[in-house]
Amino acid sequence: MRYLTAGESHGPQLTTIIEGVPAHLALETSDIDVDLARRQKGHGRGRRMQIEKDQVKIVSGVRHGKTTGAPITLIVENDDWKHWTKIMGIEPLDESMSEDEVKRKITRPRPGHADLVGALKYNHRDMRNVLERSSARETTVRVAAGAVAKKLLATFGIKVASHVLEIGGVKAENVHYQSIEELQEKTENSPVRCLDLEAEQKMMNAIDQAKQDGDSIGGVVEVVIEGVPAGLGSYVQYDKKLDAKITAAVMGINAFKGVEIGIGFEAARKPGSQVHDEIIWDEKTGYSRKSNNLGGFEGGMTTGMPIIVRGVMKPIPTLYKPLQSVDIDTKEPFEASIERSDSCAVPAAAVVAEATVAWEVAVALLDKFGKDFIDEIAGNIERYQERVRDF
Repeated sequence: MRYLTAGESHGPQLTTIIEGVPAHLALETSDIDVDLARRQKGHGRGRRMQIEKDQVKIVSGVRHGKTTGAPITLIVENDDWKHWTKIMGIEPLDESMSEDEVKRKITRPRPGHADLVGALKYNHRDMRNVLERSSARETTVRVAAGAVAKKLLATFGIKVASHVLEIGGVKAENVHYQSIEELQEKTENSPVRCLDLEAEQKMMNAIDQAKQDGDSIGGVVEVVIEGVPAGLGSYVQYDKKLDAKITAAVMGINAFKGVEIGIGFEAARKPGSQVHDEIIWDEKTGYSRKSNNLGGFEGGMTTGMPIIVRGVMKPIPTLYKPLQSVDIDTKEPFEASIERSDSCAVPAAAVVAEATVAWEVAVALLDKFGKDFIDEIAGNIERYQERVRDF
């Protein structure tokens, strides 16, 4: 499978075309809309989330509730487009329109954003051409694509969830859960998608303080996937390692600056005897591990243990007390341009990370077990699991 996204933050719509989804997968708009709504929630989100009520339109690749095997096109309309039709219009400029009405030209790049480097690369004197596409609004349709991947995984008993471990230096300590269903239920009821109720309130306080100060804060999210068969990915080439693909994909999320698998960087502080997961076997389940320090991976392949991925999101670079920048027209120092933004988007970023990791796992699953239609894939998985149990 693969997908491309298109669209601008204040354009008429966001679009993704997904190629390679197997035929006969049950898929409805409600399967996608639930994750679009989850992405819009979270303490610290800005006014844009009140304007947009994201809902998907499936315009190809699905017939009577089932995928056909043809490319799937998903569209999410931007409700705010009606206020930007002249500024973001396709047609050449009308000379009768005022410069402010038509352009809202941006010449003051924001530190930490794509504005300046994108303008240098593509020779844009108006940096709105950069920020409209580099905006995290684009993750809307990445979440939509991820929802399709999650539906595919769920068909084969693979479950996906995410939660927040840290916001603005406040760390969740009590993050224990008995099942992925419990993790899902608790985080859905938390304004910051956190399992630790004490840390939850402190995180919300930190977000409120950042907003009051005109600042922003980042954090750490974790994605958990259970039920993944052993052997997805490969050790034979560096670019076939699934943990490497997941890491690259998570780093591709706006504002993410670090990724770790399992205990990650903590492995540098421990001896090997406390890092590597001992192998056990029983007649019912076959091979498993006593622990899961390596986050479900060995040699770039899944072990059958839960996949654990954490990502670090930096603070959003759009600040209401803007940092100093330089006007690219006058070269004079100025405070950077202010665009509508969030004080914290970490809870939403957890949903985006969840979709991103789910997508890579779904691709690896199809690479291993076939790509044409659901029943064929299910039979291949069942036969493989039987062989692995008896190995």
